[in-house]
Amino acid sequence: MKKAPIEMEAKKMVIDMDKLLKDLSLESEVLIDLLDHLDDLAWNIQTPAEGWTIQDQVSHLAYFDNAATLALKEPDRFNSELANVIAYGEDFPNEIAKQNHNMAPDKLLEWFKSARTALISSFHGVDPRSRLPWYGPDMSAASSITARLMETWAHGVDIADALGVRVIPTNRLFHIAHLGYATMPFAHLLREIPIPQVSIGVELIAPDGSKWTFGPPDPAEVVSGDALDFCLVVTQRRNLADTTIITSGPNAANWMQIAQAFAGTPGPGRKPTLKEESKAN
Repeated sequence: MKKAPIEMEAKKMVIDMDKLLKDLSLESEVLIDLLDHLDDLAWNIQTPAEGWTIQDQVSHLAYFDNAATLALKEPDRFNSELANVIAYGEDFPNEIAKQNHNMAPDKLLEWFKSARTALISSFHGVDPRSRLPWYGPDMSAASSITARLMETWAHGVDIADALGVRVIPTNRLFHIAHLGYATMPFAHLLREIPIPQVSIGVELIAPDGSKWTFGPPDPAEVVSGDALDFCLVVTQRRNLADTTIITSGPNAANWMQIAQAFAGTPGPGRKPTLKEESKAN
């Protein structure tokens, strides 16, 4: 399993751990509300993530919730068990999904709910800058929770897409947007591409109509557009061609093609929709 460096915490920002945990709780409620209304057959619906059903998406979240809690409460045990995961190689998320593929839906939903409750409870009162082991370099407690929020939202998008429903965007996307910007160097290092030596900024319109900016003042190149679209791109839930995102400059454009806010190996991304493909022909 390739260990690329990634740090997910906000730089030069005051981190409000209680607010972060509250937002994770709210995002969890949105996903659980979707899952609570599914019959058993619906859990086997294929999602846009190739080879993954709704069942696989939820077991992935539950497994890594447990892992994050273990990393916080029993770091030595986490490190001792890490070798078992590394043994699966770079395909370990798929291997973990296979292990839980036949779990009864009611048991899986209970697992996810209990794992998420334990995670949120365990991180209350924790110093947001304390370091925790993970599948690669250590990360901060705030980074760990931000990653869980991002994963909840991103896998929730896959589940909503599979069910043909739309999850209404909220300003909780700020955490994911900032993470998308903060992981720009990681996305390049992961693919062994030189990190841009020019300044790149991000300017987004939030769900409530306000403006979010990330990066230095007066950047040389800019990524701009709707915050929802930006989050869909950096979590690789939409192809850039299917969004309103605009880039100025070659480095910004290249970054949006490889952007990846989640750890692990380079993600395959998503293909353009048939509509967009027909426009190009």
